[in-house]
Amino acid sequence: MTSTHTLSVLVSNAPGVLARTAALFSRRGFNIASLAVGPTENEHLSRMTVLAEVDDAFVLEQLVKQLNKLIEVIKVVELEQAAVKRELMLVKVRSDMGNRSQVIDTVSLFRGKAVDVGPDSITVEATGSPEKLQAMLEMLKPFGVIELVQSGQVALGRGSRTITDKTRP
Repeated sequence: MTSTHTLSVLVSNAPGVLARTAALFSRRGFNIASLAVGPTENEHLSRMTVLAEVDDAFVLEQLVKQLNKLIEVIKVVELEQAAVKRELMLVKVRSDMGNRSQVIDTVSLFRGKAVDVGPDSITVEATGSPEKLQAMLEMLKPFGVIELVQSGQVALGRGSRTITDKTRP
């Protein structure tokens, strides 16, 4: 049975690191369900949040070992289910003066907001768990979804410990 695991990967902030990491997944036939890369509190490091779909724990262990062999990888941590996880979604919805307030009310139920308004559409932004964003999308479908983009998931472990605690030199 395939399960999804959230990996937080601390890497050197250097050209080509993302390509080498993605190639490792591809060569070994692993599916990346989501990938987000961005800067960290240290300008020399970046953090990749990877949602990896694997068949069993042994395969996940092998994947982590392979990631650790990449020179640019500083540390790999599998985040627990309770980690703080968020995604960003932008949705352009059909909307005119007759239903605009309904669309805005629907989006505000999910703590989203309007970020652009046109004569026949409204673009909304929401952040949250994938489940929350999917629920909002289902509520917006009757209005007519024109366009949609969703970021990869970013995540941090709970509590005061960080991925940079006790990293190798």
